[in-house]
Amino acid sequence: MDKKAYFGKFGGQFVPETVMFALDELESAYESIASTAQFQAELDDLLKNYVGRPSPLYYAKRLSEHYGHKIYLKREDLNHTGAHKINNALAQALLAKKMGKKKIIAETGAGQHGVASATAAALLGLECDVYMGAVDIARQQLNAYRMQLLGANVVSIEDGLKTLKEATTAAIQAWVNEIESVFYVIGSAVGPHPYPKMVRDFQSIIGRETRSQLKDYGIKADYIIACVGGGSNAIGIFNEFLDDKDTELIGIEAGGLGANTPYHAATLTNGREGIIHGMKTMVLQDAYGMIEEVHSISAGLDYPGVGPQHAYLHDIKRVKYYAITDDECVNALRLTTRLEGIIPAIESSHALAYLEKLCPSLESKKTIVVNVSGRGDKDMDTIMGYEKGKIYG
Repeated sequence: MDKKAYFGKFGGQFVPETVMFALDELESAYESIASTAQFQAELDDLLKNYVGRPSPLYYAKRLSEHYGHKIYLKREDLNHTGAHKINNALAQALLAKKMGKKKIIAETGAGQHGVASATAAALLGLECDVYMGAVDIARQQLNAYRMQLLGANVVSIEDGLKTLKEATTAAIQAWVNEIESVFYVIGSAVGPHPYPKMVRDFQSIIGRETRSQLKDYGIKADYIIACVGGGSNAIGIFNEFLDDKDTELIGIEAGGLGANTPYHAATLTNGREGIIHGMKTMVLQDAYGMIEEVHSISAGLDYPGVGPQHAYLHDIKRVKYYAITDDECVNALRLTTRLEGIIPAIESSHALAYLEKLCPSLESKKTIVVNVSGRGDKDMDTIMGYEKGKIYG
């Protein structure tokens, strides 16, 4: 077993032989190109002057007053394109360009990774195909149009639940068909090695900035909270703090109508070890090992697997993972909007919703950082039409 491909017992490369060529090529390029001073300088310049980094660590005064604790928001929603996704998409697209690839492909759920990939492709002069489930296209029409406006070809997937899992499967198949000329930009810390580590490394800028900003404030974080679907925004902020034993890390999954119902995407809450999309991880599956259908108001969190590093961190109990329901999420979105004038993405609102459970249980005043992974502009139709108890996805 190649230990560097694993986090404990999770990870690996469970792919057809035809894909191994591309994974080997990618790993070699990542190690030889992405670590060079020239690549890092070019990426840093783009992140600063194109994306707008560093994103602020904002003291949410009114939320803090409401909950009785010091609440800080890591404002990934202020990045160009409106989410953390651009950090990774831009870095991978730049690597693709350095490798001589002419075309990138991507999968997307909420559409933010698709928009980020299409944006990076436009900036760097690359062709771009984005695979998106038909259901997700319907509930994220604005993002689908943004991708097209940026020059990307949006491929609608009509299989299965027509959401993120099916889009990912279709993107992998398309990659296999054009493997020598195409670069697959995976949007989360999932998939076969080296993707989970590469995506984590590209997103770790969130955690590095957060540590530096906390130092500037002269404080330390008692808790860091982030939403988890595949888990790139969460691992991006958690990775910097894994060795800080006095900082509790909390990942929030999509509870849908409740993790005790069939209608959720709470993989680490209810999943079992399995194989999905080229990796061994925790998977929502039935008694026969078939991947279960998932449901969430969030197009970005309705995934039946999770990144293998999250599965490992759950296994060793370094990170605690909980599920938040659609209704709790919507209430948190509305509260944050009214108190802070910040409209968070539905995904990020799952993390914000956990404040309602955590804060009343704390005996002394704590400092809590919530990663606001994206902005909620894309979700207005969903929130306007929200009905408690409705099955989404």
